[in-house]
Amino acid sequence: MLLFASFLYSENNFQDISISEYKNLLSESKNTKQFYRDYLLNARLSDKEINSIISFYGPNELYRSYIYSRSANWRGVPIFVKDNIDTKNLANTAGSKALLDNLPKDDAQIIKNLKKAGFVIAGKTNLSEWANFRASSSTSGWSSVGGQTYNPYNLKYNPCGSSSGSAAIVAEGIAPASIGTETNGSIVCPASINGVVGIKPTVGLVSRDGIIPISSSQDTAGPMARSVYDAAIVLEAISGRDPKDKATFNIPRNYDFKGLTKLDADYLNGKRIGVIKVSDDAPEVTKNLTNKITIVLEDLGAEVIEISLKPLDSDDWSKEFYLLLYEFNVGLNDYLQESSSKTRNIEELIEFNNGNKREILKYFGQDILEESVKAVDETAYNDALKLIEASKARIDAVLEEESIIAIVGLTRNPAWRINYRKGDNFENGWGNGGISAIAGYPHITIPLDYIDGMPTGVSFMGTAWDEVNLLNIAYAFEQENKFFPRPTRDKN
Repeated sequence: MLLFASFLYSENNFQDISISEYKNLLSESKNTKQFYRDYLLNARLSDKEINSIISFYGPNELYRSYIYSRSANWRGVPIFVKDNIDTKNLANTAGSKALLDNLPKDDAQIIKNLKKAGFVIAGKTNLSEWANFRASSSTSGWSSVGGQTYNPYNLKYNPCGSSSGSAAIVAEGIAPASIGTETNGSIVCPASINGVVGIKPTVGLVSRDGIIPISSSQDTAGPMARSVYDAAIVLEAISGRDPKDKATFNIPRNYDFKGLTKLDADYLNGKRIGVIKVSDDAPEVTKNLTNKITIVLEDLGAEVIEISLKPLDSDDWSKEFYLLLYEFNVGLNDYLQESSSKTRNIEELIEFNNGNKREILKYFGQDILEESVKAVDETAYNDALKLIEASKARIDAVLEEESIIAIVGLTRNPAWRINYRKGDNFENGWGNGGISAIAGYPHITIPLDYIDGMPTGVSFMGTAWDEVNLLNIAYAFEQENKFFPRPTRDKN
């Protein structure tokens, strides 16, 4: 009876509430320790179906963080972070059983920044194992540590990845916000497919210290939340320079950190916006969604310009893949050497996986790990690096030539069925953002509409360090579109 009563209390007070509402609940709470006990119980019970959480801190640890953050803006608000980010006293696994012994001695810089802003780390979210950089035929949302994370809108469908749990936990209403990481699509795809806001900031705006790497050129962490404003709150908290990550030294000295949360619903009035043109032979649903984007922007007073953003060709993607293989080989080996894990390099990781095939390789292999070990050709790598500057130039040229302040397009087609035999299914779909990821430029996605009961998102992309502009555009669009999806699995 006590368990049932506690669950009812938790469900009534914690489901689908914002960061500000959590702050108010905490300020009104007469027993903060009990508040966290109830919150964690609610999180465990609410997560049973979608399986988004890989590990928890205890209520005493959350209460201790609350006590230490006495004067912080967002004192005591719970947040979950992806399980490839170092947090003290919880294993950092990247979803791999090879790293269950990886207990960080210190928090990643992003965790320190969250705590400084008052957030309490409630636990860690499941992810696609090795951030979807283990096998070419992987299934997003599955890891050998956490199992499968399910799409909150239909448990037979995939949540996309690799920040699968970080998106699903927000969509399910368990947490007001979470942290994901992205190399190419790992924040924006799950955000779009789970119907939440996702921000991939400019590479360097957020420190990568203490985050298990794929690519030093493209990796970044970013927030996921139920609204643009909540995502902006978290982005402001985690952004800033860090001596441990030289990419953060590229942040402009006049960067408007405070402007990240000063959002204007009338921002688009009189602004020129570029909407990515869809091909004549595109599916009707693609055309309809793009038309909706244009209508919302024009209703906000924007001048909409139809633009073409040439997609990457096969040679570009080949170079991109080699760049990732090369940097993963260097970056992961460096991380493992500094970690507490007995697995010290990629060769030992491959050997561990082969020795535990039944558990780890039962759905897909590790061909990407095996290829990364061979990626040592500096000439090929230096050639691949040119793609980054070419991608930057491609985006900047469109912005300048068309005199537009942002590029807008569909984020990703809706979710596909989970299929362990074939892996992820990206066929006959659409997607924008690959060029922004390679360039290291910012990309924000917010919910746009349903397709057959499944959410899909709209993307706002721009040049480097342009988060304030993009956040205002996304916020204005969100306020006009008024689409705040919530899972209702009984309808599927």
